[in-house]
Amino acid sequence: MDQEAQYEAVSSRDARFDGEFFFAVATTGIYCRPSCPAVTPRRKNVRFFPSAAAAQGHGFRACRRCRPDAVPGSAEWNARADVVGRAMRMIGDGVVDREGVPGLATRLGYSTRQVQRQLTAEVGAGPVALARAQRAHSARVLLQTTSLPVTEIAFASGFASVRQFNDTIRQIYARTPSGLREEAGTRATEPGVTAAAGIPLRLAYRGPYATEETFDLLAGEAVACVEEVVGEPGARTYRRTLRLPHGTAVVAVDEAAPAHTAARQGWLDARIHLTDLRDLTTAVQRLRRLFDLDADPYAVDERLGADPRLAPLVARTPGLRSPGAADPDECAVRALVGREGAAALVETYGKRLDVPCGTLTHLFPESAVLAGHPDPRLAALAAALADATLRLDAGADRDEAARILRTLPGMDEETVTAIRTRALGDPDAGPATGEDAWRPWRSYAHRHLQVEAGRGK
Repeated sequence: MDQEAQYEAVSSRDARFDGEFFFAVATTGIYCRPSCPAVTPRRKNVRFFPSAAAAQGHGFRACRRCRPDAVPGSAEWNARADVVGRAMRMIGDGVVDREGVPGLATRLGYSTRQVQRQLTAEVGAGPVALARAQRAHSARVLLQTTSLPVTEIAFASGFASVRQFNDTIRQIYARTPSGLREEAGTRATEPGVTAAAGIPLRLAYRGPYATEETFDLLAGEAVACVEEVVGEPGARTYRRTLRLPHGTAVVAVDEAAPAHTAARQGWLDARIHLTDLRDLTTAVQRLRRLFDLDADPYAVDERLGADPRLAPLVARTPGLRSPGAADPDECAVRALVGREGAAALVETYGKRLDVPCGTLTHLFPESAVLAGHPDPRLAALAAALADATLRLDAGADRDEAARILRTLPGMDEETVTAIRTRALGDPDAGPATGEDAWRPWRSYAHRHLQVEAGRGK
């Protein structure tokens, strides 16, 4: 979009572009999302930015009314396979917080200078500024929706120190942390109390979201002891265990009934129990990938709805998502061995939780443990994952990963496509030829066909 088209979207308060770009007002020093309900500013006073971090880097503060930092990120970074898209996904996964910019650059195979230059050119901010904006958003959410003590929030958000946390919050929100908390009416508890009870969060998404179909899929795939879906349709809860960089977690996400979804304006309620609060950002991002919350349903439905074969399916199920994976390595193993095989692996090789949570008692076995499995297909896949010959993380090169998968024994094209769709989050996974009319959303097209086939049973 050029700036005139962007200003038109701002004038019409078009929520379809929330997160795709941001606008700032020079006379107020505030930046907003396109759908901000405030009076539309004069064009001469408006500046546009491709990211919240870019607006913050130019000295603008987040609007208290529309909370622009709370919207889902641009769907472009969720879909793109180039170095910028991969970098954005890894920053979201907390790589910069854990490994710094050099670690990010090494994973991408570029120099730190090249990564800085490419991100600044396309997103308007470098990796440090992007990670800082993410930490600030996480901190604001925790301050205003939980009773975690401020010190715990600082480290849960990824800040290296309380001083850095305080300075960043003041710069971005023009409020102290306690001031943000007072606005929401929340109060801090004693250290450790809220963490033990779990952290409640809202996972935002844009546009329509077909929750029923997503929860149906997760329920049909659930592996005992690692995950479960409980409750009646329309009010179900998905729960699972997670292995994270600093510890483990048990996460829960609630399904919203259609009427309830419309009333709540686009989020899923979640609760996250962590053994180490530093894993919060990573846990949230992995849930976002699993539930495909950063997708752009407007773009997907418009493209697929133009195809005569898919048009009735899109009309019947708008906002259908192509779920990803909370643990890409686990997803690849499950794609190879199937649900029953995965359950057997958990029973034999899975690590038991120190504190089981109901029926959730185990973590899915690590690749290094499975590398010695007697099945040569599974052993080869697990070994490639364990020694990083094959990478399926948020910043993995999808084409390179698919190439390596095809060299492994027993790996047919259907399994490679399934891994590319789910573990790598590729929105356009499909046969090498044909179905060009569905590009770049072939994964969503196949998901529509899968749902329709399920209805016919």
